[in-house]
Amino acid sequence: MTTPRNSAQAELWPALPYEDWKDTCTTLHLWTQIVGKVRLAQTPWANHSWHVTLYVTPRGLTTSPIPYDGRAFQIDFDFINHALLIRTSDGGEKRMPLAPKPVADFHDQLMAALAELEIRVRIHGSPNERPNPIPFREDREHAAYDPDYAQRFWRVLVQADRVFKQFRTGFLGKVSPVHFFWGSFDHAVTRFSGRRAPLHPGGVPSLPDSVTREAYSHEVSSAGFWPGGGAIDYPAFYSYAYPIPEGFAAAPVRPEAAFFHQAMGEFILPYDAVRDADAQDEVLLDFLQTTYEAAANAAGWDRAELECPQGRARVPRPIA
Repeated sequence: MTTPRNSAQAELWPALPYEDWKDTCTTLHLWTQIVGKVRLAQTPWANHSWHVTLYVTPRGLTTSPIPYDGRAFQIDFDFINHALLIRTSDGGEKRMPLAPKPVADFHDQLMAALAELEIRVRIHGSPNERPNPIPFREDREHAAYDPDYAQRFWRVLVQADRVFKQFRTGFLGKVSPVHFFWGSFDHAVTRFSGRRAPLHPGGVPSLPDSVTREAYSHEVSSAGFWPGGGAIDYPAFYSYAYPIPEGFAAAPVRPEAAFFHQAMGEFILPYDAVRDADAQDEVLLDFLQTTYEAAANAAGWDRAELECPQGRARVPRPIA
């Protein structure tokens, strides 16, 4: 494994060893759940829970505009100035510092700031997709915030977001936005074959089966970035199919560092294998493309109808 060629390269793809920031990672995960649940509470349901997600910005993560009583408001994480900003369509603004504080305090401060802007939102008060969840208002256990690692995480998301959006352009079928799921704390993009999938068995910790089944109502090939924890203790890119077609796990994929994780049921590419490469974009795109092909070929997708060349800036897709 080689090291990045210069400091600028390292800055674009920063080191993110999970063990060094896992406490901050957990706290930030819970903070994003609170903010995401505010969006969830106010937004009409969209297919596959696309209405709940956050989006990468040049400074952090955003809810995008949320409707409220004829107005709109937006909540942004700023990982450069380390602040949470709430802005409304009638000119209101509140700012909360991002600093070490218990989840309970973050929750109460956010709800108080919203109330001062005359926004009163009731959210489900307990985390999702986490074992043994502690209600937000009672959680004084998780209180870490390392600004350096929070910013590193966001910088990785900026790079993943950029490459995922390039990959997304090569598909004519139904494809999700590139978005951040606060429940599972991962950045993802999902392609669909257009066919219905068998009913998902559910069983995701602290998540209603009805939500999981709606999310996986149709066949998917999904890829993303995850900072680590649980089954793997390092950051990684992943790619999976639902339902898992026969032969998927044994399909050849690239680069060489990628492998099929039997316990997780998906392909894994360690983040450091991308970070340490000479051409990070190409390595990541190769992983995204070959794992998608593994899913589409094994499941018999109509690739000729679903695919197109990847897009180029200012060049319309040619039509014969």
